[in-house]
Amino acid sequence: MSKKRKKKKHILLKILLFILTCMVLFIGGFVGYSTYKNGWGVKGIIQTAMGQDEKKLKNLEPFTVLIMGVSEDISVRLTDTIMVASYNPKTQKATLLSIPRDTFVGSSKSKATSYDKINALYQTKTKEKNSSPEKTLAAVNKMTGLNITYYVVVSNNALVQLVDAIGGVEFDVPIDMNYDDSSQDLYIHLDKGLQKLNGEQAEWLVRFRHNNNGSSYPSSYGNNDLGRMRTQREFLKVVAKQVIQLKNITKIGTFIDIFKENVETNITNWSLMKDYIPYMLDFDTENIQAETVPGNPASFGPYKLSFFEYNEKQTKELVESLFAEQNQIEGENEEENTEETSTQTEENTANSANSKIKIELLNGCGDSSIFSKAKRALENEGYTITKTGTTTSASKTTLINKTSLSSDTMSNLKGILGVGNISSSNSSTNKIDVTIIIGKDYK
Repeated sequence: MSKKRKKKKHILLKILLFILTCMVLFIGGFVGYSTYKNGWGVKGIIQTAMGQDEKKLKNLEPFTVLIMGVSEDISVRLTDTIMVASYNPKTQKATLLSIPRDTFVGSSKSKATSYDKINALYQTKTKEKNSSPEKTLAAVNKMTGLNITYYVVVSNNALVQLVDAIGGVEFDVPIDMNYDDSSQDLYIHLDKGLQKLNGEQAEWLVRFRHNNNGSSYPSSYGNNDLGRMRTQREFLKVVAKQVIQLKNITKIGTFIDIFKENVETNITNWSLMKDYIPYMLDFDTENIQAETVPGNPASFGPYKLSFFEYNEKQTKELVESLFAEQNQIEGENEEENTEETSTQTEENTANSANSKIKIELLNGCGDSSIFSKAKRALENEGYTITKTGTTTSASKTTLINKTSLSSDTMSNLKGILGVGNISSSNSSTNKIDVTIIIGKDYK
């Protein structure tokens, strides 16, 4: 080969290397900048890899799902665990609302049987399949007034396999647990105190209701089902905290296999679900707010069976206040709202006292024109709407006092709207004095 051709080939090689170097630097710089914008660390890197940025977070809506836990080791498949779970990536808050498995959902108390308990709805057969999670979903939506679309049915085997996959879970068992049931091949024996539980022991923990001698959790903790639901919620917090650790990223394949084998769901849009993953890595389990549907134990029907009778009014009030903050989707820019309401305030100088009260107004009626009507009514009286947004469907308008406003002020707000249930919240903030959820009763 001639020197001229060698020289030419050498030049071409240099040009190619230069182009490749520029491409690497460009790509590296782009990825580095994107990671910087998303925040350094695991979350930033994963967000970048999945095409996430702050704009997507702004448009990412809260996600709510009904979780049902089903036992596989008995002849009848009952949903012994029923929870509404909600996660808001913007506020990094989550809610768990437990529904007692013995909750009465029948139409006649005098004729009530075990099939009128909410945990029996899942085993109802349809033409398409042998179980009906949709019936449980419909019952929960009716009970809570929510409009939950998705459900997840989890076999008890999933918890066993998940806990074993992450190497066990440290948990403070609240009491000594000793229960034996040969019909279910269930033998629970756990000592009180902090200890590392394997998968089988984790199942014992979440299924325990009472001991062989009839004793159960202390009343201060919650007897029988109430105590079990509390333990389930606390244990799920600990499991979630351990699962989302960086060291478990290599086990994602195992988690997916466990999910496929033990989970039934109507979630089909998994491309949407992946958008939540990077933000969940920053989630602090201390931000989980856990509650139970309010009500009381009762016995009725021809066989005087034990039921849990939920309080409809208290349940609606709890749900509307509990999910308002979790599921709000900020609509308008807060600064723009402030400018608009400042103009309103100048026009209503006679109501200067009202202008100092900062209101968060949430659309729970689903009608933008009716919502705008309520907003104008409050602004015309001089009130400051500092934030607006949408929330889950609400049948009743609710006014939540967050900063100990006077009863006269709350009554005045209710009077302007003409409807509304007044309640209070411990989650005070210096930015908001009162949250108002416009329900379907507002016309």
